[in-house]
Amino acid sequence: MLRLSAIGDVCHTLPVVRTLQHAWPRTAITWVIGRTEAALVGDIPDIEFIVHDKKGGRRGMASLRDRLRGRHFDVLLMMHASLRANLISRMIAADIRLGFDRARAREFQWLFSTHRIAARRHEHVMDGLFGFAEALGVRERVLRWDIPLSAADRDFAQALIPDGRPALLISPCSSSRLRNFRNWSADRYAAVAEHALGRGLQVLLTGSNTEIEQQYGRDISALTRGPVTSLIGKTSLKQLLALLARATAIVTPDSGPAHMATAVGTPVIGLYASSNPGRTGPYDRHWTVNKYPEALRDDCGLSVEEARWGQRVRDPRAMELIMVDDVTAMLDRVLAETAAR
Repeated sequence: MLRLSAIGDVCHTLPVVRTLQHAWPRTAITWVIGRTEAALVGDIPDIEFIVHDKKGGRRGMASLRDRLRGRHFDVLLMMHASLRANLISRMIAADIRLGFDRARAREFQWLFSTHRIAARRHEHVMDGLFGFAEALGVRERVLRWDIPLSAADRDFAQALIPDGRPALLISPCSSSRLRNFRNWSADRYAAVAEHALGRGLQVLLTGSNTEIEQQYGRDISALTRGPVTSLIGKTSLKQLLALLARATAIVTPDSGPAHMATAVGTPVIGLYASSNPGRTGPYDRHWTVNKYPEALRDDCGLSVEEARWGQRVRDPRAMELIMVDDVTAMLDRVLAETAAR
């Protein structure tokens, strides 16, 4: 398997691996993966991981080539269509090189594959990845992640979210990309945090150690009337996963933590306006606040059915369509349904 990044896509890929393992328990699986992503899943005991550090440049590529030299595989699943991944695929000797269909084989991936999965339109990313299992004749899906957590990671999370204490995690930022406007405003997050505090939840902020996320943490904390614990830049991926496993819910835009939460069964209140949750949202979109149809209409004059699947809205004001009441109402639904179980 070749799937280097990102965190969300790796979370989508893992159930496909579990599905293949369930169908073929004696089959050895090797996964070529990125270094950051390996920090989350690389200690799964029944998968061999070969880690590639993309920041290593030519030296990193040479090291990867050395690790793959002399290896031969029956099948290579080319589950990552990018120029880097396509070049890496040439280092992997395999009888069958299975890639995406022509429409989804970005960066000329079709030139590097010998076989392609079935072409399908309007699929969630995870459903598209399941096309690789189906191309191999495996159709019964196993939606299981089972990402290991150490006792230390679990203790870290329990100290912050004790047993019986409801907690809302807010992961306010998506990954930073050019003209990719997916972040909500700090003042609206603060209003949601105050609502959660009023409902008896503790509120924790999470994120990586980038300047924009640190600034979001400072702003949300300053604007919230009540105690907010900022863990931005203070957790590993494993510690974040352990926190998600104990949380009542997470509020987040289109981001990796949304899919990590799905992996541990925590409700995701996903905030979507500039991207289509039908493609990149939480796999369980029961709690999603979806303003994408309105944003697409306002910015492009198109309906979801008329637009290219997954088309982005490039208007920096798109996320303003999501109101505080939309999110607090969804949080109230989560709390009501959780209490009814």
